[in-house]
Amino acid sequence: MNDAASYRAHLDTLLQRADTALARGGFEHLLIAAGVEKYHFLDDRPYPFQVNPHFKAWLPLLQHPHSWIAYTPGQRPRLICHLPDDYWHLPPAPPAGEWLEHFELRMIRAPAEAAAHLPPAAGSAILGEADAALEGYVPNNPAGVLDHLHWHRAYKTPYELVRMRAASARAVRGHRAAERAFRAGESELGIHRAYLAATGHGDLDLPYGNIVALNEHGAVLHYQHQEAQAPAESRAFLIDAGATCDGYAADITRSYGNGDAAFEALVAAVDVVQRQLVEGVRDGVDYAQLHLQAHALLGGVLQSLGLVRLAPDAMVAAGITAAFFPHGLGHLLGLQVHDVAGFQRDERGGRIERPPGHPFLRLTRRLAPGMVVTIEPGIYFIDSLLAPLRTGPHAAAIDWRAIEHLARFGGVRIEDDVLCTDAAPENLTRNAFAGAG
Repeated sequence: MNDAASYRAHLDTLLQRADTALARGGFEHLLIAAGVEKYHFLDDRPYPFQVNPHFKAWLPLLQHPHSWIAYTPGQRPRLICHLPDDYWHLPPAPPAGEWLEHFELRMIRAPAEAAAHLPPAAGSAILGEADAALEGYVPNNPAGVLDHLHWHRAYKTPYELVRMRAASARAVRGHRAAERAFRAGESELGIHRAYLAATGHGDLDLPYGNIVALNEHGAVLHYQHQEAQAPAESRAFLIDAGATCDGYAADITRSYGNGDAAFEALVAAVDVVQRQLVEGVRDGVDYAQLHLQAHALLGGVLQSLGLVRLAPDAMVAAGITAAFFPHGLGHLLGLQVHDVAGFQRDERGGRIERPPGHPFLRLTRRLAPGMVVTIEPGIYFIDSLLAPLRTGPHAAAIDWRAIEHLARFGGVRIEDDVLCTDAAPENLTRNAFAGAG
């Protein structure tokens, strides 16, 4: 299927979803606001624009604030595109692409002009942030409509999967360059710059802020800095960095050692566990159970490396694995890095709660073909989480000397983006690494 045909099929899928969502909610029209530019407090500098994910699901138009999509079942969808006459800034480019032929295009110069091209607000489901409102058009974000759209957004169309594979390939180019920069002794900032150069992204284009962590910084789960000075010794490197294609995200993490046998063994062991968990991405699998399996498998790593002298099940029951692996196994991925409806019970709403004692898991649904999820187990050495173990009932079972040695390397996380199919999973990340050579 060529790209034009795959987009047409993708749009048909969105129209069908919208028809059902509107009928269930009792609405006649669907209005989607792209969003507006937001400004710093007491300043005229805008924040980077982030388009409404519902808007970019329909078309790859990512930098056109104050634009709208209007859809009435049975009619051609309408794009109201805002192109300001702005001599202070470079205005967005006029919309272009094969997708454009499927929309009725209306151009506006001022945001308020959009109202003249929208169907009546009465009877409309209006999706967007509150500040996207126009006079007479206030986003109402009806739950019944959103529940249906969010639930089905987890199932990617062929058009979307092409973009996600391309985003993975783009991210892998950055990861390759980042590893080379680490091996060359670069600083965190230098590594980050190498990543940007290889992906062609700027800082503001990334799907999330890169985590570029050397040595102990790898123990900070969302490490947010990039030091300009290289450390005297680069012992370990953890990079969590993604890329985008037409608004779809990749989310990849890799961990590297620099010759220390104990840390290299830990990286290799977590990699084995990660690959095993990827194989668990199968139709009908309860993702929450896969997360619990990750704890048991990581407990096996702690046992086999001699870090904790207990059986894996005993470690899980005692909460020991949670001190080394404190976050969730992963999440849905697509138009957003942490995509919506990870806890939703079905297309009409509801919620599937996390397993007790696992407050940071972001996905509790059963997997099904078309879902793309991340699989990102890790083992970290975080002082505040390990401190209670030092005085707990199992303190003697832990090799604290080995822990103190490994703490100098921060931690290990390995993350792939994985497509659930009706057979074996497709690993978007490892396929991209294989293709990169």
